[in-house]
Amino acid sequence: AAEPRVSANVCWAFSSLAEAAYDATESQEEEPNTYCLSSTFEVIVQKLLETTDRPDAGNSNLRSAAYEALMELVKNSAKDCYVTVQKTTVVVMDRLQRVLQLEAAVQTSSDRAQINDLQSLLCASLQACLRRMRPEDTRQIADRVMTMIIEMLNVTKGRSGGVQEDALMAVGTLVEVLGTDFMKYMEAFKPYLALGLRNHAEYQVCLAAVGLVGDICRALSTQVAPYCNDIMQLLLENLANDSVHRSVKPQILSVFGDIALAIGPEFKNYLEVVLSTLQQASQAQVDKSDYDMIDYLNELREGCLEAYTGIVQGLKGDGNSIAPDVAMLQPHVAYIIKFIEHIAKDEDHSDSNVACGSGLIGDLVTAFGNDIIPLVETQTVQDFLQEGRRSKTNKTKTLATWATKEIRKLKSAWGSSTSTEAQLCRGSHVSPFPVASSAPNGHVNAGESAVDLSGSA
Repeated sequence: AAEPRVSANVCWAFSSLAEAAYDATESQEEEPNTYCLSSTFEVIVQKLLETTDRPDAGNSNLRSAAYEALMELVKNSAKDCYVTVQKTTVVVMDRLQRVLQLEAAVQTSSDRAQINDLQSLLCASLQACLRRMRPEDTRQIADRVMTMIIEMLNVTKGRSGGVQEDALMAVGTLVEVLGTDFMKYMEAFKPYLALGLRNHAEYQVCLAAVGLVGDICRALSTQVAPYCNDIMQLLLENLANDSVHRSVKPQILSVFGDIALAIGPEFKNYLEVVLSTLQQASQAQVDKSDYDMIDYLNELREGCLEAYTGIVQGLKGDGNSIAPDVAMLQPHVAYIIKFIEHIAKDEDHSDSNVACGSGLIGDLVTAFGNDIIPLVETQTVQDFLQEGRRSKTNKTKTLATWATKEIRKLKSAWGSSTSTEAQLCRGSHVSPFPVASSAPNGHVNAGESAVDLSGSA
């Protein structure tokens, strides 16, 4: 075998080769039936697995490079490589099981670091394999995977944030693949999700746990409702805690939207506290001479917009008729539109802000109909949507175009059903939405706020 430095470079070459080979397929399907690496795929995978076990694999990042190459191959595999992917999944699980059994024998900090690195690499490899597995095959190994992950979270509790983060991300992948079938693990997994959300010292773990809440909500939908009280309590505590890293907070706001979408009308129980929290978050101001803080402010606003969107869609329902629960938002609609206008007037707003804001305008228009027209006919809103329609990003352009069409559709319906006299008096149209009590531009005093948006840097 070549020396570790050379072998590591060969592994990186295989990573690039796997991606290029996959991109070169002419198949229109997401996963091609075959590709140019199919005939050698099993041999390459076998050699990479052998490389990770070399006695000198700890040198020149060789072990890490070999596992990375393995992940790229699995991620960029064709359908005719599936049997090898299945075998690789079993090998990775067996290795993870062996590493967990070594935990009791760890004596030195050097051994501990090596074990932690190996667990992280195996967790990431397992994620790559699970993403490629067919749902029916994943269900057969899901019990074993969850048992191992829970054991891993147990033994690394309070000791290795990196491993816990990887373990939570592996659960996220399993949730995506299993969908509603993940429900059988919720009771056993709930304490570990709570531990992750409470891990303020290692913010990457907390961030992974918040992301996982979103995954679970999308997968379980209304079935997640029994767990929402505890989850919401932890999320609100994190928002109010100044020791929680600031990067976690925009994600928490966004997850409120995921929860609202999942449980729909049940979100009424949390509506007032969440709307109050979002109003406080939307009033955040930062030092505009600091580019990092400008980015953070845009993330915070994006989190607020995503939360409002989830709440509107969740309360409106996904049927043809609009659920009456959405009327609970009526007193807040004028403020939400003012918030979007405030973002529009800020020259530092991001394209993502435009995408989320446009989508939210469209959702509000479909939920509240004619009554909202005077609020969205302002020049600021129209310019904001025009910026979205001209965006180079497909998502932004699509959402802004859709929102514009929804407004036009309403206006034409409103115009045709309104008498000439009423049209002449349109300027005196009385909106049922109360005027926003305060525009989102003032500082929030710490004493008034349940949200500490500074967080630790």
